[in-house]
Amino acid sequence: MSHTDDTRGYQTGFGNEFATEAVAGALPTGQNSPQRVEHGLYAEQLSGSAFTAPRHRNRRSWLYRMRPAAQHSPFTELSHATFHNRFNEAPATPNQMRWDPLPMPSQPTDFVDGLVTLGGNGGAEEQAGVGVHLYCANRSMQGRYFYNADGELLIVPQQGRLRIRTELGVVEVEPLEIAVVPRGVRFLVELPDGEARGYVAENFGAPLHLPDLGPIGANGLAHPRDFLTPVAAYEDLEGDFALVAKFQGALWSARIDHSPLDVVAWHGNYAPYKYDLRRFNTIGSIAVDHPDPSIFTVLTSASDTPGTANMDFAIFPPRWLVAEHTFRPPYFHRNVASEFMGLIDGAYDAKQGGFVPGGSSLHNCMSGHGPDAASFEKASNADVSRPDHIVGTMAFMFETRKVIRPTRQALDSPSLQGNYYECWRGLKKHFTPPSA
Repeated sequence: MSHTDDTRGYQTGFGNEFATEAVAGALPTGQNSPQRVEHGLYAEQLSGSAFTAPRHRNRRSWLYRMRPAAQHSPFTELSHATFHNRFNEAPATPNQMRWDPLPMPSQPTDFVDGLVTLGGNGGAEEQAGVGVHLYCANRSMQGRYFYNADGELLIVPQQGRLRIRTELGVVEVEPLEIAVVPRGVRFLVELPDGEARGYVAENFGAPLHLPDLGPIGANGLAHPRDFLTPVAAYEDLEGDFALVAKFQGALWSARIDHSPLDVVAWHGNYAPYKYDLRRFNTIGSIAVDHPDPSIFTVLTSASDTPGTANMDFAIFPPRWLVAEHTFRPPYFHRNVASEFMGLIDGAYDAKQGGFVPGGSSLHNCMSGHGPDAASFEKASNADVSRPDHIVGTMAFMFETRKVIRPTRQALDSPSLQGNYYECWRGLKKHFTPPSA
């Protein structure tokens, strides 16, 4: 057994052209695919975009590895009870929905086994849309590796750290951080704390990137320098392993006699990365009223319609609220987009109860939602001449242009709160018509 992952470093920047080697001289000089690669390695290009995509959207990396990725036995279909892309199992509903956190499994369950699909839209064949999943795991992946050919994975830990060993290096994330594993990159997940729970967005569309800032200017929101990409780290292991692939909505498994994490060096801009949500530079009103919640966007996946994302990833972090003469919590609203929310830590300022860390909510296209009755009354009578400091919280949103269709298991789950709609029942009618 040989590996280099005891030294886990990172390179900074988003979408940069990186070059990293775990063994000196493994990276070729002057060309990508020399006749013979140093140290007896194979050259392999991993492309995450069309060859002719515009330069600023072109994603690819050259990998220098012990064996090419083609070397494995044939795949056979692998059943999975809870992780899938069957978004047409049940009629989409306009009802507001909210779920309690999933309980930790009672049997040994790794990251892949612990994935549970709540809903989604589109799919790999369409090359658009998003799958929304939860994960609950209590065992590190052992003897098997995974990759997703259908989309990139945005992983949002809520409880417990993850050590994600990928072909291109090691990414370690904890709650209040996120990790993105690009489409096709092979990896396994270890659990340093023994248990882990969180959320996953499976992005079938264009790769996530930083949003344009427009009138905000050059600074604000997520800074490119705060994104971290791993340095090269390899495994030199031989044995009887499984390579699990997600392809066209189904899982497949192939025998492989070596670790596929055998990349000794690589260069390019198609690689996994992590980001600390606590570094987000929050923008807000310093006068009256609300800017649109798009000011909280961390990452976005473009669609074929300018200004309308395939999906957005937004967060609601600690921040100061100072707008005067303003109802400060998120206002009542109906959106053309659909919103899946999760709570990583603390409490959400528009809900007084029922929405807890590890929980989820879904408000689909044009379904009305907003503060519950208690939050409305509190905010309506607050002293807005003084600032309000929201601390100890982190909520997030997967927002998508298409309706998120819940799966049958999400609708039948005992975690689904059947009385969620009652949080708005206490809203009183305050209208008083003028006297004649």
